[in-house]
Amino acid sequence: MDIFFRVMANYPYFVAMVLFCIGIYAILSRANLMKKIIGINIMINAIFLLLISSGNIRGGIAPLQAVELTPEQLYVNPLPAALVLTGIVVSLSVTAFALSIVIKINDYYGTIEVNEILEIRSRQ
Repeated sequence: MDIFFRVMANYPYFVAMVLFCIGIYAILSRANLMKKIIGINIMINAIFLLLISSGNIRGGIAPLQAVELTPEQLYVNPLPAALVLTGIVVSLSVTAFALSIVIKINDYYGTIEVNEILEIRSRQ
């Protein structure tokens, strides 16, 4: 029972771990390139969740919202949020680039299944 309460107290970390495992499973088990890109995006979102939850403090407020700064007040660390915003921009551009590569692969080979692409390449 103790492990259940520990997991519930730290549920964002647990959810991030489960999402990351789902993303790895999608990458390793699927032959479709679009599904692999979706798996990579799931993994990226798990990392974002982990970063945001690491900067959160229960009962803390954003430093910009503080009317009166007191040393006793708990403040949320804004650095992970800034890193996640930067990561979102980078992941969006990487996803767009990967999708453009998948479109070019589909135009060239006529499929986005990895097994079929390898079979076509072995015949050439």
